[in-house]
Amino acid sequence: MNGCRKSDKVVVPGKLSNKPDNVGAERVEGRTLPKENKKQQNMLRTQRREGVLNELLLIHQRAKSDKKLKFTTLMHHIYNIDMLRLSYLELKRDAAPGVDQETWATYGKELEINLQDLSERLKRGSYKAKAVRRVYIPKSDGKQRPLGVTALEDKIVQRAAVAVLNTIYETDFVGFSYGFRPKHSQHQALDALYVEMFTKKVNYVYDADIRDFFNKINREWLIKFIEHRIVDKRVVRLIQKWLNAGILEEGKIIYNDQGTPQGSSASPLLANVFLHYIYDLWIQQWREQKAEGDVIVARFADDTVVGFQYEADAIRFQIELKERLLKFGLELHPVKTRLIEFGRFAAANREKRGEKKPETFNFLGFTHICGETREKGKFTILRHTIKKKMQAKLSEIKTELKERMHLPIQEVGQWLRAIVTGHYRYYGVPGNFEAMNYFRNAIGQLWRHSLERRSQKGNITWARMVKLIDRWLPQPRLYHKYPSERVGVTI
Repeated sequence: MNGCRKSDKVVVPGKLSNKPDNVGAERVEGRTLPKENKKQQNMLRTQRREGVLNELLLIHQRAKSDKKLKFTTLMHHIYNIDMLRLSYLELKRDAAPGVDQETWATYGKELEINLQDLSERLKRGSYKAKAVRRVYIPKSDGKQRPLGVTALEDKIVQRAAVAVLNTIYETDFVGFSYGFRPKHSQHQALDALYVEMFTKKVNYVYDADIRDFFNKINREWLIKFIEHRIVDKRVVRLIQKWLNAGILEEGKIIYNDQGTPQGSSASPLLANVFLHYIYDLWIQQWREQKAEGDVIVARFADDTVVGFQYEADAIRFQIELKERLLKFGLELHPVKTRLIEFGRFAAANREKRGEKKPETFNFLGFTHICGETREKGKFTILRHTIKKKMQAKLSEIKTELKERMHLPIQEVGQWLRAIVTGHYRYYGVPGNFEAMNYFRNAIGQLWRHSLERRSQKGNITWARMVKLIDRWLPQPRLYHKYPSERVGVTI
């Protein structure tokens, strides 16, 4: 099967940004371009964008029509100038530079020249991936998470490659896989899990987390999985260049024979491809052939929750999953992986045995709790913000407030408003109002303490502080409906 010709025209899913930034355009003092030139320029940019999207959808349609089809010529879609330009425009403007110290703005000063040179190097095969600069960010448990900062040109090429490969793999990935996919989100995974807890017979929950997943991905297996669909050797070599580029840490480049750097544009897709073959397809087959009762699944990256009707199924699955992962060099996290009794009958069953309330489990920032409705006392699932994550965020804000202590109140208030609003947008689910209100009040207390430290005579009365809080910190609100009101969830 050959790749798509550039002349084929269709429309592609997964919209790319259409921002009319005139990057690298020459400026002439005291003159403005005629209005007609501007229209022609925008029309040309739109035509180029549509041409790229048309080619991508043609690949998507062919991949969807034949799930065993192998693509032999895809590279020309990646080094296409229009594709590289769109990828560049999609990058974050203020992102930290990689080892090349190249920023989005400096690269854009001679954008067309730079993209032409990049395209030629990709075409000739002389393109070389640069080492990934490693940085660390704090986690809620006090540890640090390693992230990779990719060089700008590598970001451009990776984004272009991901756009092409996504058109193929989106036809293969299963419905319960939600992590880092176009038109998929954390809240879709949360809602799907919530709905299936009610519509299926779930009495046990297996909360599994793969230990150090991104750093333990077996590259040999990964390339084999990719070659199930992609047999264009130039694309495969391109992926291998990113994997083998090395990591720059403390002035030294470290080369590993396994793993994908977290933070790169290509890493989430490669991780999804790996898990698709070692986990998603396997668990689909397992629940069809071996499970005695209902089994539900929700996965976001390496974090997965599996619900079971029968305890025997859950225990058998736990053993066989461990063996399955070991085959590919992976292991489950001993602390974060648990099998618990959870569901509509869990509380009653545990009470009969003289045991405490059902245990809870965490998934995508929320603690899931067996609860009851206020009116009729029926079973429901409560979702509250994970306390450790909230405390970690408040600690981060406290540190930042010290840095902003002497800034104008209006400037600090606008910054805090953006933080609180962003918090509500994610955690604003039914049943979580109390936790959101606590977050708002805690920030108010931290802000008051920061204002009082401005001087030795600093004394902010609570009445004045309430006015500042009401002025700048919005009241909690729900941004997400009840999951049962949403359609299209898939387990």
